[in-house]
Amino acid sequence: MSTPKNQSVQKAFALLGSFHGPDEWVSNAELSRRAHLSKAAAHRLIKTLEDIGVVMRDARGCYRPGIALASLSRNISIGDLVRRASMDILTDLARRLTGVIQLGILEKGMVTYAAKIGDVNRVAVPSRVGAQLEPYCTALGKALLSGLTDEQLDDFLRDGDLIALTPQTITDGRRLIAEVNDIRYRGFAVDDREVDPSICCIGVPIRDPSGHVIAAISMSDSSAHMGPAWRDEVSMALLSTAEQISRKVYPSPFAQ
Repeated sequence: MSTPKNQSVQKAFALLGSFHGPDEWVSNAELSRRAHLSKAAAHRLIKTLEDIGVVMRDARGCYRPGIALASLSRNISIGDLVRRASMDILTDLARRLTGVIQLGILEKGMVTYAAKIGDVNRVAVPSRVGAQLEPYCTALGKALLSGLTDEQLDDFLRDGDLIALTPQTITDGRRLIAEVNDIRYRGFAVDDREVDPSICCIGVPIRDPSGHVIAAISMSDSSAHMGPAWRDEVSMALLSTAEQISRKVYPSPFAQ
């Protein structure tokens, strides 16, 4: 016999999942709409969440995530959660594809590598788990940059120069912005020998149910394999895998 679900808990998490960011103030009416709840049900739940400090209310009656939620989140690493949830999925992907599969998150303008799976003897990818690299020259990094707002991307570009690692590296900010816009449209990023002349890579973002990018995965292989057929095969496999990981990280009630 299956254990009955507590719908109040599910609805509370649906409300919390309706905030699009830690600094966003949202009315009860808007929260109820996003969470697909009645205004009365949303009000009862949000009042309880306010009483225990999970959300806070301003003078207008709008809400945002509160100190209790922030305290809990400090004990949690998004990268570690995604890594743990995705290792079996990524291992299966590595068995089906021939390159090196990587998982990364964006931290303070840098890519932090959370997982690396595959035949590293076949492709000498210059990264290791726990290390950080600049995002502008890798498919993994550019997939993560595609999740930034235009303002955040401008801030990233103002933070430092784009240094060429190979003749293929994008070093012009306007070109990088155009590249990021293309990634947002097509759904995947390409590194065509931008870090190493012998390596090419495809990267795709992993999104939460609201569409925000929380991580990215990529596959690197020899640049000799780079071509339309290879790009189509790898990008489709990665996009499907990213959706699978997202569903595992964000089960119901977050998935609306």
